Amino acid sequence: MILPGATLGVLGGGQLGRMFTLAAKVMGYRVVVLDPDPASPAGQLADIHLKADYQDAVALLRMGSLCQAVTTEFENVPAASLEMLAKHCFVAPSPQALAIAQDRLAEKSRAREFGCATAPYANIEDEGDLVHAWTQIDAPAVLKTRRLGYDGKGQTRINSLDELVVAYAELGNVPCLLEGYLDLEREVSVVLARNRDDQIAFFPLAENQHRHGVLDISIVPARVSEQLAETARTMAARLARGLEYIGVMAVEFFVLQGDQDTQDRIVFNEMAPRPHNSGHYTLDACVTDQFQQQVRALCGLPLGDARLLSPVVMVNLLGDIWPGNGAQPEPAWDQLLSHPGVQLHLYGKAEARPGRKMGHYNCLAATRDEALQVALETRAKLGIGG
Repeated sequence: MILPGATLGVLGGGQLGRMFTLAAKVMGYRVVVLDPDPASPAGQLADIHLKADYQDAVALLRMGSLCQAVTTEFENVPAASLEMLAKHCFVAPSPQALAIAQDRLAEKSRAREFGCATAPYANIEDEGDLVHAWTQIDAPAVLKTRRLGYDGKGQTRINSLDELVVAYAELGNVPCLLEGYLDLEREVSVVLARNRDDQIAFFPLAENQHRHGVLDISIVPARVSEQLAETARTMAARLARGLEYIGVMAVEFFVLQGDQDTQDRIVFNEMAPRPHNSGHYTLDACVTDQFQQQVRALCGLPLGDARLLSPVVMVNLLGDIWPGNGAQPEPAWDQLLSHPGVQLHLYGKAEARPGRKMGHYNCLAATRDEALQVALETRAKLGIGG
């Protein structure tokens, strides 16, 4: 076990790194953040901020010598950087698990290998694969880049071969997947933690709603049957164990339209090898939050109690609602904080830009419906669109 007083590292200085740093410091650990941005949200709070590129060998060597264990806050850190760090300290998630999460083809192939259903898909390496992919999938379909796509980026709806040819060129002729379009009832995510002793703790399922491809709200508990929730948890656990994954991970599933609660209504979408936006509700509504759980898993400690203490709805705050530098440079926080069940979390980012994640807030109430009502009312007051 790595006990309080030790030094932990995190690759990435965004809001997930910031919340990990806060959790680790509250628990008594020192934190080193490696991020090239001198104003990174996590770097502001770290004991040491290494302002360097993620592939900087000198910075990685220093981090490895300072830290007893290192994790990452986002999946696009080069896997080779984790391999270098692993020579000097414990690293989780593993470079192998990270590499799989960076490539949609590898991710979906492994998910199927571990018993998770997926949407039908065809791999596109270059222009020569377009016609064959179209004959396999047909309309309607979604074209997705295999790498670097997130928050609705790097994907587009396709209804004809001509649209596929144009969209593939617009995405830069990079390797892609063409996925069959599914008739969805809703999307849910399983956020879990797994430690070195194969202990797995599941947070309650979140039901996720998106706006313009970006997560807007997460409703907890999700409005699905316990049978469907258990199916999703089982699939997520198979994936975690199959990848020998250590740490917190999120697995997104589609719930297909249907009258019966059958296993084939749960379809794997993607995984995130880190704490996740849809798990931010845990900061206020669970006995142990997802960042404390990440510290525990990284340090070889027993996992904390992931039990839900209150129904909750998480609302994302994007830079679109910041008025600017005029008479009212900030959103109407007084309107938000007049609700006693609202907990606000801002990420310390100096510049608000459209689409940039600036914070979130959690709405806690006696029932899920009441929490959702508070979320919808406060969103409207802040000027968040429907």
